[in-house]
Amino acid sequence: MTVNKRFLRRIDFTLITAASLIVIMSLVIIGSATHVNTPGEERYWFVERQGVFALINVAAAFFFMNFDYKMLQSYGKKLYIFNLIMLLAVMLVGHSALGAQRWISIGPINLQPSEFSKIIMIICLASVLEERIGQLNNLRDLLPVAIYVGIPFLLVLKQPDLGTSLVFMAIFISMVFVAGINLKMLFGLFAAGVASFPLLWHFMKDYQKTRIMVFIDPNVDPLGAGYHIIQSKIAIGSGMLFGKGLFEGTQSQLNFLPENHTDFIFAVVGEELGFIGAAALLILYFIVLWRGVEIAKGANDMFGRLLAVGITGMLAFHVLVNVGMTMGIMPVTGIPLPLMSYGVSSLTTNIMAVALLLNINLRRQKLIF
Repeated sequence: MTVNKRFLRRIDFTLITAASLIVIMSLVIIGSATHVNTPGEERYWFVERQGVFALINVAAAFFFMNFDYKMLQSYGKKLYIFNLIMLLAVMLVGHSALGAQRWISIGPINLQPSEFSKIIMIICLASVLEERIGQLNNLRDLLPVAIYVGIPFLLVLKQPDLGTSLVFMAIFISMVFVAGINLKMLFGLFAAGVASFPLLWHFMKDYQKTRIMVFIDPNVDPLGAGYHIIQSKIAIGSGMLFGKGLFEGTQSQLNFLPENHTDFIFAVVGEELGFIGAAALLILYFIVLWRGVEIAKGANDMFGRLLAVGITGMLAFHVLVNVGMTMGIMPVTGIPLPLMSYGVSSLTTNIMAVALLLNINLRRQKLIF
């Protein structure tokens, strides 16, 4: 009884509540965004499917909370190899959609291994960096870690999936920062990356160049690459303060807004729930990220701290880029909004990430389970 009480006191109900409210809001918005596109009894097929997998993932999350996360450190090498095999399998047996080969079909379910790759990479990188705390003082120290992350990064980029590749970079930077990298070197590398952009431009594919040009001026291609951004900005702006109401958004309901249940779901929130609804959602994300930072600060060991920082960095980057993309202040990259966008792979990855944060928080002090 005493152990159970101590266990309950360590559960971060603030994090659970915020994440749960985001998922519930997601189901409502997905239902609103998709019900007009599916006739008859299947009109709520998307929301029903997302809801079923949300329940399955919540059940799996209890498993993630009940084993000691420190066990993951010993599986770092095996998980890394599994990750590479999984990403290579996409290239060999995966199928294409929307111009990219990112999915593997398992029966009726299409899985996106690059989504799972992010949480696996956080675990693997944490196990590597835990042995290098305070030892990343020069390029020679950093190079092995960069190569370690660079191999799966390139495999994901090859699919091509630029958005997930950028998430890998965000995870890498946030975790090496906490591991004690020399800040002058980090800023120097960042400056070198910015300076090399004109050179990288020549190696970009045409669609990537177009996305950057459209980001600067969507009217360069208003009926093509710029269409998503233009319609998204119209949707968000037309919602004004209180929104048009659920199931009443014209841009979404009349299919002017593409990918309204996945990449551009935040635009549906802005149109139907207005500034109030969008702000409420962003506050929930702020709470999740704040709890992630606090859990990282209170972690009982460096491995747990690195895990929490990697997860928080991943979630923060997703929110920043996705919300910015829908408002036209970030390029379109196809990064989903955590716990909101429709998709089994994304939902599973993010619920498992939250579960790991809860796991780390539970073990801030040594408890007997």
